[in-house]
Amino acid sequence: MRNVPLIENVIGSLRRLGIPAIRLDTTEATGLAPQARLHAIIDDDLLLRPLVHVDDAPLREFVRGKRIIVTGGGGSIGAELALRSAEFGAERVLVLDHSEVALHALLQRTELNGLDGMTAIEGRLCDVRDRARLIEITEAFAPDVVFHAAALKHLPHLEREVSDAVRTNVAGTVNAADAAIAAGAAAFVLVSTDKATKPASILGATKRIAELYTQSVGSRPGFSQSPSRRTRLVAVRFGNVLGTAGSVVPRFRAQIEAGGPVTVTHQDMVRFFMTKREATDLLLTAAQVTTAEAASAPSAILVLNMGQPVRIDDLARRMIRLAGFVPGNGIDITYVGSRPGERMSEILFEERESQFDIGIHGIVAAEAQTLPWPMLQPTLADLLAASDAGDDQKARQIISSLIPQIGTPGKVVSLPISRSVS
Repeated sequence: MRNVPLIENVIGSLRRLGIPAIRLDTTEATGLAPQARLHAIIDDDLLLRPLVHVDDAPLREFVRGKRIIVTGGGGSIGAELALRSAEFGAERVLVLDHSEVALHALLQRTELNGLDGMTAIEGRLCDVRDRARLIEITEAFAPDVVFHAAALKHLPHLEREVSDAVRTNVAGTVNAADAAIAAGAAAFVLVSTDKATKPASILGATKRIAELYTQSVGSRPGFSQSPSRRTRLVAVRFGNVLGTAGSVVPRFRAQIEAGGPVTVTHQDMVRFFMTKREATDLLLTAAQVTTAEAASAPSAILVLNMGQPVRIDDLARRMIRLAGFVPGNGIDITYVGSRPGERMSEILFEERESQFDIGIHGIVAAEAQTLPWPMLQPTLADLLAASDAGDDQKARQIISSLIPQIGTPGKVVSLPISRSVS
């Protein structure tokens, strides 16, 4: 077990002397010769728990030779996923993003840092709100797997811009899932969030509705596919991913570099955290187990076992100490209060979502609680119409009727393994 206070004190002391800290890893050993790696202190070092290591050999085998689409691929998670897929030997990797800047940056990054033999990553400008274009591009590419990472995710903005939240997070998911189904993809993986469990915000509610669509679409009238190319849909719930754009770690780091203060919402606010590598491993695992012959019929939700949630205040203090300062003496911490729609703790599963083991260390699955298509479809159609009309008030009302528990506080639940897959 790592001695966290000792590590923080040593690194802080070195930084005060102007000496950059470099970490030596010898965790990967081959025979009697350990493989050592030197690297600077990174976001992963902020994790206050052991990393969840997933055996990547089955993931490499799964990805090899497949055609993969990543929507929102210019974002932090989408880009990491595209790069891992290319490195693992996918036949083709196509990134879709509405941001020209993000898409261009990713493609340049792959040109500069591409590994020998790594699959070239392709890119197309495409907004997931543009249903016709998304379906056209997807059908032409004929993917085996579609990872849907495109989303609006910054809570305060979505509380004000409800229609925009619906158009991207709900309609965008409908479009991407329908495109994957029309193209005969084997798997569609939705990137969701722990905020979708008993949602207290527009962000969480729109992601929960996106989950409901992926879980219910297979029961709609007229839905039929060849048994050999039937699209299986799965949702993956993320905690906070360290170091992603707009997340708390880059904000704290910028505030520390500016001399403080570091702003924390509340002393007792806690969140689940995961690294980018853990996030991509979880997504690839979701696609792998979803397309496996042994996959059971009920739709599932997958979550990384992230241990106990971390206090944001503790994370801020650790970052200050790692920078060579003392919290409250050199760098102050100020508490600014919770934002609209923000709750003190997140929840990974609802009580009625019974959990089960999928045989992969560190990853837990739960049976999704679906809505019958005849119940979901009319309300969903009304919601999309309200968002298209820009009627935020009506959209919010429809969301509340579909997600009656919105705003109901909940407690963090543990991750017991209740049963095994038959």
